[in-house]
Amino acid sequence: MQVLKLRLINFRNFIFEDFEFSKYKNIIIGNNGMGKTNIIEAIYFLALTKSFRTTEETSLININNEFAVIKGEFKTNTTNEYKIIIEKPGKKVFINNQHIKRLSDYISKINIILFNKEDLKLIKDSPSTHRKLINMELSQLNNEYLKILSNYNKILKHRNTYLKSMQINNIIKKDYLFILTDKLIDLGIKIYNWRKDYIDEINTTLNKNFNKITKKDGIFLKYNSDYNNLTKEKLLKKYEKDFQRDLNYGKTNFGIHLDDFIFYYKKRLAKDYLSEGEQKNVVISFKLAEVNIFYKKTKTMPILILDDLFSELDTIKINRIINFFKKNIQIFITTTDLNNIDKKILSNSKVFRIKGKTIEVKEYD
Repeated sequence: MQVLKLRLINFRNFIFEDFEFSKYKNIIIGNNGMGKTNIIEAIYFLALTKSFRTTEETSLININNEFAVIKGEFKTNTTNEYKIIIEKPGKKVFINNQHIKRLSDYISKINIILFNKEDLKLIKDSPSTHRKLINMELSQLNNEYLKILSNYNKILKHRNTYLKSMQINNIIKKDYLFILTDKLIDLGIKIYNWRKDYIDEINTTLNKNFNKITKKDGIFLKYNSDYNNLTKEKLLKKYEKDFQRDLNYGKTNFGIHLDDFIFYYKKRLAKDYLSEGEQKNVVISFKLAEVNIFYKKTKTMPILILDDLFSELDTIKINRIINFFKKNIQIFITTTDLNNIDKKILSNSKVFRIKGKTIEVKEYD
């Protein structure tokens, strides 16, 4: 998969700008605040309809305008045009100028693997952050996952609301609660199986990747879930057993909405044992494992974005990462200084240098 062309209208600092990209390596250079990250943010937004930098989508609209447009031409076996219009009331998505009403029918068409320093949250942050990041990746692979997860969250919300109602109004009958619980379990089992298969796949190459980058061994990702190895019958009994606790708290205290994904290094928590530099290598190893999964599942390589990687890692490790791939994957690299980049990486690349309101483009053989 490749993005061939990109048009930005009123998107952040770009009023009207067209880009044509290399099918292999694209290097975007600029000082901080010049807009280099805005370009890859736009590509990411086209794929997932979300920014990796902000949840306030109106901030993507240039301050002097009322709307923004991101349009891209993407090639897999065929070439298709994707477009998102962002307005203050909301956003609209289009494929080949056809309005797609449900975002779940749009997401998963474009596959992107992004690495930036915020991805250390995969190791450091709370379980809710871990779930959010894993959900984003799984949604790219399978829009059915996104639909099931959305339905699960709706049923969970209804169950919690009914528990509070039972508590406040002293409702004794549990018939409706049982219906909600039964549905919650059915959806939860599907989500659990998708997540388990995904983490199992990650672990087939995670440590190998880490070894290639660092020459060390011992990394694995553990999936912690309340649903682990439980049948539907056992889950029903568990929810029944936990009923009084759920009633007291007015919420569901058991389920896949409490799942966690934890990195270990030689049976120790990676976040406690590894340095920040080593943790970055773990995340990169994870992202490289994802590339393999995306290729296996979709039969096409995802687009790989390495945001400001050169300020995070030394040149030797970066070369090892780039050498993972041949010319069948499109890579975007952002950096503040071309001197940071090894000549081997520059070969077969297209460089976009952002200087104020001008963009210089140069191709390297």
